[in-house]
Amino acid sequence: MTGTPPAATLGGQLAAFAAEYGPAGVALPPPVVRSVAQRVLDVLGIAVAATTLPTSVAVLELVAERGGRPDARVVGLRQRVPASEAAFAHGVLAHSLDYDDTHLPSVLHPSASVVPAALAVAERTRATGAEVVAAIAVGLEICVRVGMAGYDAETGANRYFDRGQHATSMCGAVGSAAAAAKLLGLSADGVLHAMGIAASMASGIIESNRTGGTVKRMHCGWAAHAGVYAAQLAQRGITGPPTLLEGRFGFFQAFLGGEFDAGAVTDGLGQSWEVPGIFFKPYPANHFTHAGIDAALALRGAGLRPADVASVELAVPTATVRTIGEPLDVKQSPETGYQAQFSGPYTVAAALLGGGGLGLGLDDFTDDLARDPVRRHLMSRITVVADPRCDEIFPHQFPAVLRVRTTDGRLLEEAVLANRGGSHRPLTDDEVAGKFRDNAGRVLPPERVTAIARAARALPDAASVDDLLSPLVFENGIPL
Repeated sequence: MTGTPPAATLGGQLAAFAAEYGPAGVALPPPVVRSVAQRVLDVLGIAVAATTLPTSVAVLELVAERGGRPDARVVGLRQRVPASEAAFAHGVLAHSLDYDDTHLPSVLHPSASVVPAALAVAERTRATGAEVVAAIAVGLEICVRVGMAGYDAETGANRYFDRGQHATSMCGAVGSAAAAAKLLGLSADGVLHAMGIAASMASGIIESNRTGGTVKRMHCGWAAHAGVYAAQLAQRGITGPPTLLEGRFGFFQAFLGGEFDAGAVTDGLGQSWEVPGIFFKPYPANHFTHAGIDAALALRGAGLRPADVASVELAVPTATVRTIGEPLDVKQSPETGYQAQFSGPYTVAAALLGGGGLGLGLDDFTDDLARDPVRRHLMSRITVVADPRCDEIFPHQFPAVLRVRTTDGRLLEEAVLANRGGSHRPLTDDEVAGKFRDNAGRVLPPERVTAIARAARALPDAASVDDLLSPLVFENGIPL
């Protein structure tokens, strides 16, 4: 494909799409604008709540030590840092609680990388709110479409995951590069070069979901950092391959073995937007666990008590068992709150016991609760199995069927086939705002929480991101 004009390649079409939208170009559809503003609010709330984690403290210390041009503010730091470092820090924070949004069927978390990248560059360039919204919108769309290329519609398999790749961080790097390049004022050619450079920086393996390690928290931060850095390199004349995606040695060959759906990348581009359909997370846990949580909450609401439980079978799509159910002994006895977020047995047990937030909240995922003897005893009776009915729906939803055998011999079954937070069961504006208040209010005083929420709603018409980001500045939990 060496002789193919850049505009005819998959990357060229995505770059042209990215350059087309914004205040001086084609207007975004109103549902896309509204969705982006909500996702900015969601990401910022999660980032604030995550600042107390040891991994977050480590990352913020590292970012502060590195120094450099004072481009952008960072949640939890006094000083401004280079845009790439701000993007890294916020990307880590946004993904660290496993509370960030998910797109299906690509099965990736787009906002936790694209939003931090865009906000960091927006501070450097003094972009307007409309410019920021447009950059985030196209970055999210590109991210999830590159992810969708790895979905095999015939088998329902996700080729990224089957090969141990974390599509979130790899596709997030490409989408973040597009958003950053757009805010740097690059043309379609510049956006294409930025994405091509970012493709060489894209990385992430998903083994920590199974057997432990906190490195996954870094993935969205690295994607955001790569995107910003790639765009800045493109701005300075570094170039990338026009066939970055479909080329003989391109992204899809490297990560998918050359098996990909080109139509998922460009079909309906600009006419049918994926952004409004990205799923918000009502619970701070791996998204594969959510339908099981809903089922357990429903049975609890119908009167089931933990003491009545003899055994529980959590039936889920085959592809998700390895993430939330294997190794079973590990999933039945998580050592930390972070491990509990990836445990089908823990999340079902927590829901049966009753939680906070929108059903389960951050306070339900602590290290102490993960090791709580009562929860451990209940988890020991919960197994995770594959279910053919769920396989037929996955990955367009992450369904679950919960079957409970009670101590008096009854068999109870609750099927949840559509996830809360998606287009079939959307969160209301009040629920999204409530999630933000619960997250941000853990660190910031009420007046700042209110100010950020107001600024997020007004972002599409704002002169800059100052009103959005200035209330977020604090150090060691103390607002500055």
